[in-house]
Amino acid sequence: MMMVLPLVGQGIVWQIANTAQCISLSSEDRFEYEGEPVASTTLRGMGDGGAMAVLSSVSPLTSRRKLGAALRKLRDQQGFTTEEVGAHLNCHNSKVSRIENGKRTCTKKDFEAFMDLFEVTEPMLSELRELMIKGRQQVPPWWYAYSDVISASYVEFLAYEAEAVQCFEYQPLLIPGPLQTAAYARAVTATGVAALGPDQVDSLVEVRMRRQERLREEEPLILDAVVTEAALRLLIGGDAVMREQLRHLAEVSQLDNVRFRVIPFQAGERAVSTGAFTLFASQRDVQVDVAFTESAESLLCYRDDPLALKRLSRLFGNLSSAAFSEDDSRELIEDIEKELVQNV
Repeated sequence: MMMVLPLVGQGIVWQIANTAQCISLSSEDRFEYEGEPVASTTLRGMGDGGAMAVLSSVSPLTSRRKLGAALRKLRDQQGFTTEEVGAHLNCHNSKVSRIENGKRTCTKKDFEAFMDLFEVTEPMLSELRELMIKGRQQVPPWWYAYSDVISASYVEFLAYEAEAVQCFEYQPLLIPGPLQTAAYARAVTATGVAALGPDQVDSLVEVRMRRQERLREEEPLILDAVVTEAALRLLIGGDAVMREQLRHLAEVSQLDNVRFRVIPFQAGERAVSTGAFTLFASQRDVQVDVAFTESAESLLCYRDDPLALKRLSRLFGNLSSAAFSEDDSRELIEDIEKELVQNV
């Protein structure tokens, strides 16, 4: 039976079970290496030159969605309906829609039919073909190496995070995952309604640290994070761990692609929210594509619900308006860190 372990502040609700139960992969998401099926534990266990070398930093989902968006743009520009495109491909229009939404892999035969219908020429033809090939690749994303300890819902979260351009995160009690230190992440991960083994904790902390690489990539994730003052004052892991976390937070908040703000206690009811949530956008300064909301028992994903996405985006804006400026937030971080030093 699946155990649902609500680990507060993980940015996710972990659902830990054995390898077979933890994640169910579709036929499009099963991975091979040199023609042989690859187990997640094998990927994580191999050293340099082994299977670990073939892990990808992104999911094929990213390429599928980029190709789909390009195909839809071409269709709209040329005035075709999905029914007309489906007739040319000899398929139902629902298949065309799923390819455009990145929910279905585009076969080589379908790709050639799209290109023929839209009369695509170089250099766009080569660019789109590359996306088609990448969207069909069987190289697993890096997090597949941890699929024995992460849930299917977390896999979905990681896939969206990997392809996102912007991320908006609200945490009422804890530091957002992309900004946590290893010691802080370990203290949070080891807490829950059921005990995790040391190896499981180690693996989950590794995932957390690997996620943070997105903030320092050549084209980094743009993170806009808002927390309440309680997140800075809740003593996670003890004085030493919290001091290190606050110093790290003051440092990383100065990155050009990171915006970190704190809602002070005096904001009162303006800081009230039902719980933590994260929004992802695949393009800068546009409406978000997907949202994840957290509760003690579950993680909900809102992908095809424009009303929910609009409501959560508005909620994030309201919370942001109640927060200190970035400079004042950093000053508060430094003041609280000094208080902890004085208490030693």
